[in-house]
Amino acid sequence: MRLLLILFWLAVVAAVLLPLLRRVRLSAARPRRALPDELVKDPVCQTYVVKSRAVRRTEGDEVRYFCSVECARRAAGG
Repeated sequence: MRLLLILFWLAVVAAVLLPLLRRVRLSAARPRRALPDELVKDPVCQTYVVKSRAVRRTEGDEVRYFCSVECARRAAGG
């Protein structure tokens, strides 16, 4: 009778712990991603800004990045 009780509890513990261990192992095995963004230099005020948050202006084929709308206006001469 004790053996059946011990086996029952071992099965319950295994049923609870195995999925948790799989999740931990899978999350540890995932490679870490590099930072997806880069810094760009504002040509007007010479500050650096994260590319995804920069104000973009296109002139022909060239894309210029600015830290603010004000700097973009200054570059355009207005």
